[in-house]
Amino acid sequence: MSVLLLFGDKGRATSLAKQRNYPVNPLLWSWLLRPGTGPRAVPARSASESWRVAIIPTPSCGPGCCDRGPVAVRTPGDRTVRRPGAQRVGELDWVQFSIDLGRASPQSGGAMLIKLFIGTASLSAAGLLAAQAADPGATPASSQGVQITPLADRVRVELNGQLFTEYYFRDVPRPYCYPVMGPGELAMTRDWPMKNSPNEQHDHPHHRSLWFAHGSVNGHDFWSEEKDFGKTVHDGFIELKSGKESGVISSRNNWVAADGTVVCRDERTLRFFNPENRPERILDFEITLFASKGPLRLGDTKEGTMAVRLAETMRLTGPVGHGHIVNSAGVRDGATWGKRADWCDYYGPVGDRTVGLAIFDHPDNPRHPTWWHVRDYGLFAANPFGQHDFEKPPFGTLASKNVGDLAIPAGQSVTFRYRFYFHEGNEKQAKVAEKYRDYIKSKNPSEP
Repeated sequence: MSVLLLFGDKGRATSLAKQRNYPVNPLLWSWLLRPGTGPRAVPARSASESWRVAIIPTPSCGPGCCDRGPVAVRTPGDRTVRRPGAQRVGELDWVQFSIDLGRASPQSGGAMLIKLFIGTASLSAAGLLAAQAADPGATPASSQGVQITPLADRVRVELNGQLFTEYYFRDVPRPYCYPVMGPGELAMTRDWPMKNSPNEQHDHPHHRSLWFAHGSVNGHDFWSEEKDFGKTVHDGFIELKSGKESGVISSRNNWVAADGTVVCRDERTLRFFNPENRPERILDFEITLFASKGPLRLGDTKEGTMAVRLAETMRLTGPVGHGHIVNSAGVRDGATWGKRADWCDYYGPVGDRTVGLAIFDHPDNPRHPTWWHVRDYGLFAANPFGQHDFEKPPFGTLASKNVGDLAIPAGQSVTFRYRFYFHEGNEKQAKVAEKYRDYIKSKNPSEP
């Protein structure tokens, strides 16, 4: 199904809709003005065409006023409209059409040339609505399933109308998810350095909630945010998809060293599952690194890789920390650092309940089971590269500091897959071991 989008202030958009014989009651008022709130009405069906109509108001519309609009413009046949010089907004293509209405309504006070921008957008690409019946009582898509909403610098992810996370991709050292809301809508990652909150330690400013990075990529540091660090630069979305059962954010990224050299690129897919009525959240993270600029070497260092910085109350140490760590081998708390395991679980109090996060290492990953760079202060990372740090081989054996290097020949790639299982209670109450067994049995990536 397609939507006719009318960009303009309320009066002018309504006037245009009436002239074109489009009913305008109810109107769809846009998340464009109130990012993240989601639509609050279902647009009416056209009397003359099989379209739905959405009127998107802008603050003060005039020529050029509607230069922002993260929609993918399509024809009624669902063929993407592209023209030379089409602009890129929110990483989705759009096309600008202008219509001169001539004289404004008598109430406007005289003649006026009105320029509005009209396009047709697929609902899945625009992320506005699910295919609902056009009646005022229909439930907005933002309250059903997994809703993926592109914004100017991030993508918002909602589960049945409730925020799960936002994927930040623009003007950041590397893409990251923040905040990450667990069971009971509790924030399970540290706020700093994104914002200041009480009782949080301001250490390791590169620990941005949930992210993927590594400290040695062809000798360049892509982990820290200190002098001469590399950045992972967003290069476009492959797919943004909402759905009843799951939603997808898929993107391309360039790994750019401090001197501007592109070292490699990646393609990553974040798949979010609808928990329905279950007290859990599941995110699957898959990333493929391409040796696109010559041979690629992921160096042996503990500084990496698939990482989370958990809420302060979940940590083992510190003034407010009351958490615990356990891995699939039964090793607990501080002894889990540097150990190999199929999965690792970090749990502790947030608010008035105990919640936890288990990270599952997929058996197809290189060097499965991975080592865990999991610290008592809330850092929680799967790292398949830091062997010399974790196992301390004697100097002179197996090249010592480079024993954990992973080499990818030019033109080839390597893929890593992880599952994030946000749960209530400890690892026994959440049946983490059972959930891991279900994960490795699944052949369909669209199923939790």
